[in-house]
Amino acid sequence: MQPAERPPRIALVRGSWNAAGGAERFVQRIAQALASRGVELTMIARKWPRGGEFGLPPNVRCVELGNFHVGRRWRDQAFSRAVREAVAREGFDLVQSHERIPGLPLYRAGDGVHRQWLALRGRKGGWWRRLGDALSAHHRMLLRTEREMFQHPALRCIVCNSEMVRDEIARHYGVAPEKMVVIRNGIDLQRFRPPEPAQRQAARERFGWPEDRTVFLFVGSGFERKGVEGALRAFAAGGLQDRALLVVVGHDKHLARYQKLAERLGVAGSVRFTGAQNDVLPYYHGADAFVLPTLYDPQSNAVLEAMACGLPAITTTSCGVAELLSPASGHVVDAFDVPALARAMADLLPRDHARALGAAARRAMEPYGIDRMTDDYLALYARLLGAPSLR
Repeated sequence: MQPAERPPRIALVRGSWNAAGGAERFVQRIAQALASRGVELTMIARKWPRGGEFGLPPNVRCVELGNFHVGRRWRDQAFSRAVREAVAREGFDLVQSHERIPGLPLYRAGDGVHRQWLALRGRKGGWWRRLGDALSAHHRMLLRTEREMFQHPALRCIVCNSEMVRDEIARHYGVAPEKMVVIRNGIDLQRFRPPEPAQRQAARERFGWPEDRTVFLFVGSGFERKGVEGALRAFAAGGLQDRALLVVVGHDKHLARYQKLAERLGVAGSVRFTGAQNDVLPYYHGADAFVLPTLYDPQSNAVLEAMACGLPAITTTSCGVAELLSPASGHVVDAFDVPALARAMADLLPRDHARALGAAARRAMEPYGIDRMTDDYLALYARLLGAPSLR
């Protein structure tokens, strides 16, 4: 237990900032929330921005461990080693890692389970993809690191952001349930809320979305994992191109491949690729429904934000947010079932029906604000530190 006269010294570990990354934005969010509660917080990263909407608040110290490296493998190994050295040197009361680093006491499994992702990717790609992944030095290193981390005696607790991830860790690595806790991502429910009519109209005018088209919004980077191909195929299979728009917000280095697929499917005229956006809120405000047919997502912030903004959501059984959806607020389909996805999208074409489901989606998000998430983390820290309370 730490001395009563000072707050606990907590360290958060994340490799580096990526403006398009949901995991990085979550780390930013929890850092701001904890710092506002008086936690003496340090960020350990290769590099992290300071100030501004997406930077660290001034009362959060940052230890940057930028090491020379060539390639991902060297980079990750060098960072892991530097983190362990910094932790040993600094003497924090508790270290919460958001990276797969064996030997640290608290790990938040925000990136899910790599073994599970490879299994789902192999299901999509067939035997040649499974063979390539099995031979990949990168994937072998990640799997080895993941196994060492989950089996390391220093690991005291794993924070899972969904029951899905908790069950995957238990199934793949035999971790005891009592060593894991589920704390869902918290959303700023004041910022992400259903728009006023004037806000909705302004967003649609800004983006040039016709009022007579139902707008299906997709937000996410890394199009293969997030399921852009499935969204395009379902949009085409459902014959939605004359009645709806599919708006894809996000970055992918293979963007041209997906644009060509939209052309081959005959839907390019009704699909908008916007690239990554720093502020997605106006897109939520102008849309009618949200679709994320992801192959694997532990707990999509984009789906949570869309639901908080009053949008009905369509996602998959391999997305942790599916646990918060019901037939009253959206649809959950298999990631590889294009006809089912097309039917789900067609069901949300009528605007009155979409609004009714969107109102239920907002109600489903009400318990998952930033304050509740922060309370849950502080309660966990108190338990691990043997303190009566950190609130």
